[in-house]
Amino acid sequence: MSERFPQPPAGHRDWYAFEAIRALPRIILMVDKNPFSNTFGCFDREFWHYRTIDFPCGMSQEFCLALALAYKHPFPHNPYYRNERMRELVIGAIEFAKNWSHADSSCDDYFPFERALGAHVFSTYAMAESYRVLGLERPDLLEFLRRRGTWLVKNNESGQLANHQALAALALYTVYELTGDAALKKASDDFRDITLSWQNEEGWFQEYEGADPGYHSCSIAFLAKLWRKSQDPSLIAPIGRAIEFASYFMHPDGSYAGEYGSRNTYHFYPHGFEVFADRFPLAGRIAQSYLERGLPERRRYFNDDNRMCAHYVYDWMQSWLDWQGDHRDGTLEQHRGPFTKWFPNAKLLVKKTPKYYAVLAMNKGGVLKVYDDHGPLYSDTGPILKTTDGDVLVSHMVDDHSCEADPAAGRFATKGRMSKRKHQLPSPVKQAAFRAMNLTLGRYNPHLVRSTLQKILITGKPRTEVSFARQIEFTEDAVTVRDRLDAHGSNVKFARLAIGSDATSIYVANSTNYQESMLMPWIELSNFVPALNEQRTVELPPRVIDRAHCGYPLDKP
Repeated sequence: MSERFPQPPAGHRDWYAFEAIRALPRIILMVDKNPFSNTFGCFDREFWHYRTIDFPCGMSQEFCLALALAYKHPFPHNPYYRNERMRELVIGAIEFAKNWSHADSSCDDYFPFERALGAHVFSTYAMAESYRVLGLERPDLLEFLRRRGTWLVKNNESGQLANHQALAALALYTVYELTGDAALKKASDDFRDITLSWQNEEGWFQEYEGADPGYHSCSIAFLAKLWRKSQDPSLIAPIGRAIEFASYFMHPDGSYAGEYGSRNTYHFYPHGFEVFADRFPLAGRIAQSYLERGLPERRRYFNDDNRMCAHYVYDWMQSWLDWQGDHRDGTLEQHRGPFTKWFPNAKLLVKKTPKYYAVLAMNKGGVLKVYDDHGPLYSDTGPILKTTDGDVLVSHMVDDHSCEADPAAGRFATKGRMSKRKHQLPSPVKQAAFRAMNLTLGRYNPHLVRSTLQKILITGKPRTEVSFARQIEFTEDAVTVRDRLDAHGSNVKFARLAIGSDATSIYVANSTNYQESMLMPWIELSNFVPALNEQRTVELPPRVIDRAHCGYPLDKP
């Protein structure tokens, strides 16, 4: 980097500011900066600039908070501090949301008249917090934010996404801070209670069909931000349990989470860990691991597309502001030796030996990630078959697979039915029909549309009669994986077979981004297809994973 933006030493607090400041040009690029434009303040560049979509995404107005914090605080080497244009853009962003939201103040995310709770809470929190940070005195904007909160009092969403509930509680409390409206405080408490009721005794928060360590870090961050505002003592113990669960999914190289989660995300929001570093030593160690390895070594996840590029930027800024340097005693790896941790409810195994660090998801057909101190060794999201008809069959959908677990002996086995991969794509005809539904049925019943899409794209299980069986054995030095496929119950013919390293098959906006393990090789196994077509079953050669072998190559049949 240039002298204007010098890179801090590994482990230093300033890594939060360094990453945030160099992300800001991308965010400023996204906003309509022309005050004479009727879309001034809109962060959805696809709408106002390219004009390739027919409605603005309400989630995008979340981006304003990064600008507000950069304007307000003298972060190291921050050229945006007290830049009045930044302040104007933040105000313009709130004004745009006020003018372009629905009459009830709700907003859309993926389709018109969606009235999406996720987009609503992300943008409402960001706008209300920006209003507070800038110390604005605009009765019209304050009334808009109050109406935003009132909509949340009366609305929720289908599906169990704990991070949305936690952020709804935070958004409502932030608007309550500005307005003093007791009804908003009551609604914040209600969303808080829903979130805590969805916490499993193992510490994780429900994300659709199970535990997702990535979104779990978001829930921790949102609840910690809420606690910082409210000092609500009922949040402390649940956050402590959540932090303990999260600690197992910070890998030795500083990367975090992956496809073993229920929603396949790599999210890592550090702010919650910084806020609670003084109460829970694990929190400080997790955050320090991120500062020592995840950020300086580029082991963090990258989610920098037009829709998501601000999510973690303001969280980094808040982490810098709330960094607790007096409550640091090193990284996770400086404190944890070998261990085996089995989460029977989440069906997740985490095992550390002197040679490797492995995470196994039994509820996803044995999805496996293996790391050591130097980075990823192996990434396996299960066998993938392609039929001659073009269907793709996978074993990694969250499902009620048979599961045999013997953590003490290091032996695990799972079997179940493969499902068709869900990958619905739009077309002009589909889009025309979908827009017709948005403008008619969807206008008056958005929850029906959303719940239907969730079943089609996320939670539905298009199971087949093709089955899989996987055995995984852990020793001190290596992990061994054995797979068997059986198509006796089906008459389909197959054209291709592989083991994917980063394959996913449900729609999750924050999945399929980038982290280093995503470039681990896929294992091409199409030479086993003739035997599978003829004999209707095939047993793949064992794969041994350690630093020397990494599971590759496989013997030929």
